[in-house]
Amino acid sequence: MAERQQPSPGPVTRPQRPTPPTGPQPQQQPTLLRWVHDHVPNSAQVIGFLTLLISGGILLFLTGLTVTLSTMGLIVFTPLILLSSPIWVPLAAALFVAVAGLLMVSGFGLAGLAGATWVYRPVGSERVDYARGRIADTAGHVKDYAREYGGYLQSKPRDTAPGA
Repeated sequence: MAERQQPSPGPVTRPQRPTPPTGPQPQQQPTLLRWVHDHVPNSAQVIGFLTLLISGGILLFLTGLTVTLSTMGLIVFTPLILLSSPIWVPLAAALFVAVAGLLMVSGFGLAGLAGATWVYRPVGSERVDYARGRIADTAGHVKDYAREYGGYLQSKPRDTAPGA
């Protein structure tokens, strides 16, 4: 039997796509799908949104847990607080008075120390001492200048106007 050669298929031709017109096009109405396609977030934005969503959920859960446990604790411990209040109310008042007195005495002591320091060495006394020294030095220089040049001016003959 002779081998039969099958005819090779010719080049495959695809149907031509219609080319868009190059002239002025009518305004297309934006559809939801086109808007979503134009505003697709990148991967960093997706990760950021997921992080925000997960963190917000965790914080919301923790907030609810805190409020629930605080309410439950208040319900459970209110009778104990009311029964023991004759003990802790005077104790809290005495503690408040002691702390306030300690702070007041410390404040008065600090104010007295600051006053004594100021009386001993007033703020800005370095400037006053410096200015006093500068004035004394300037007065001494003026005095020396007057001694040196005072005799010079007296010994110099006076100029007279010509023709006088």
